Amino acid sequence: MTVFGYSRVSTTRQADDGISIEVQEEQIKSYAKINKLNVDLWIRDKGVSGSIELQDRKHGKVLLEKIKAGDVVICSKLDRMFRSARDALNMLEELKVKGVALHFIDLGGSVSNGIGQLVFTILSAVAEQERNRIKERITEAKHRLRKEGRYQGGKVAFGYKKDRKGNLTKDEHQQKCIVSMKRKQEEGWSLRKISEYVKDEWQLKISHNAIKVILSGATKIG
Repeated sequence: MTVFGYSRVSTTRQADDGISIEVQEEQIKSYAKINKLNVDLWIRDKGVSGSIELQDRKHGKVLLEKIKAGDVVICSKLDRMFRSARDALNMLEELKVKGVALHFIDLGGSVSNGIGQLVFTILSAVAEQERNRIKERITEAKHRLRKEGRYQGGKVAFGYKKDRKGNLTKDEHQQKCIVSMKRKQEEGWSLRKISEYVKDEWQLKISHNAIKVILSGATKIG
């Protein structure tokens, strides 16, 4: 029998929230000791989003390849290992068929028996619902920033620049260049010819593919 300890963090901020790899492993060690078990192998997924299925994670895949009948897998929390209720329940069924015992400390231990599986099912659904609420809040926040014309991160679109407060404002030089590019396009100029024109007349080096994106309107705020 091999006892595996599995841990995961998606961001460095999680370390500040008390769920760092080290914290998770201390919890697993304590749980193992109480249950007269010794962790033989640690599996760590660092910088991996919980939205990625276990079998698609670099080290999660290793775990699934190594486990065999009679082995035990211990994890501190349900959401460290699974992304959704469906994902969790499907994997639990696979592990049961393989004869692998799965333990979640936040669920009180093994989820392989009848009562444990019932609790596991309920909490999996709750975890999935919470994840969906987080996604909704992020979407709402982005929508609000977009509506206010505020910078949302990532590459700044051509025609705009960040001010000292981090908000987007128009870059007048680039905006005039866009107007000029649109005129050339209406006159039937090719994208490559427009690219050469922009380099010579506006001292801006922009590929013909980038000009295609700019002229499609993809660089507008919102």
